[in-house]
Amino acid sequence: MLACQNVTTSKRLAEKKVAKFQKNIMKRGSVPETTSKKGYDYPVGPILLGFFIFVVIGSSLFQIIRTATSGGMA
Repeated sequence: MLACQNVTTSKRLAEKKVAKFQKNIMKRGSVPETTSKKGYDYPVGPILLGFFIFVVIGSSLFQIIRTATSGGMA
């Protein structure tokens, strides 16, 4: 009795998967080019990005000026 119920369940699942596959076949060619968003969503905000660039460029300029004024012996 248990084996009969197990076969029926797997047959039902198989039919469900086949139906889902057949439904997807009919949609072939009508899917969007990409499934991801096409927006420009940065992981950090523009203010934080500007501050980071300011710190990096500022510190490099400071280091260049410090090296130039000390005669290359930082």
